Amino acid sequence: MERTFVMVKPDGVQRGLIGEAVRRIERKGLKIVAMKMMKIEKELAENHYAEHKEKPFFSALVSYITSGPVVAMVVEGRNAVKVVRTLVGATNPAEANPGTIRGDFGLDVGRNIIHASDSIESAEREINLFFTSSEIVEYDRSIDGWIYEDI
Repeated sequence: MERTFVMVKPDGVQRGLIGEAVRRIERKGLKIVAMKMMKIEKELAENHYAEHKEKPFFSALVSYITSGPVVAMVVEGRNAVKVVRTLVGATNPAEANPGTIRGDFGLDVGRNIIHASDSIESAEREINLFFTSSEIVEYDRSIDGWIYEDI
């Protein structure tokens, strides 16, 4: 099984969309193996968005993500990175398909509700930034045989 990192951003938290994001992830059949609400410190935000450090919007991005609480999650499932990215939708909500989280709830790229890792490598890096191994819970679900045909 693959793991990915998902974060409901400050706008999603303020708009009361935590439950909606969790509902869609779980209804798809993915398993949440870690979750916490937190206020991101500046250093963590800068590490999280390190690939954008030289871009003109970097300081605004850091300021935004540290402006209020977020909900960070580790989500597990077959092809979790790709599946979650599909559930979340395009980065720009104006380009996100209806039925995706961003397509249904977002209007502005700077307030796009949710973050999801874009690759297995990014997922691993982001999970390690936000969670210790002891915060990730290994468990079996009795429904997995109804989600995956070979379990």
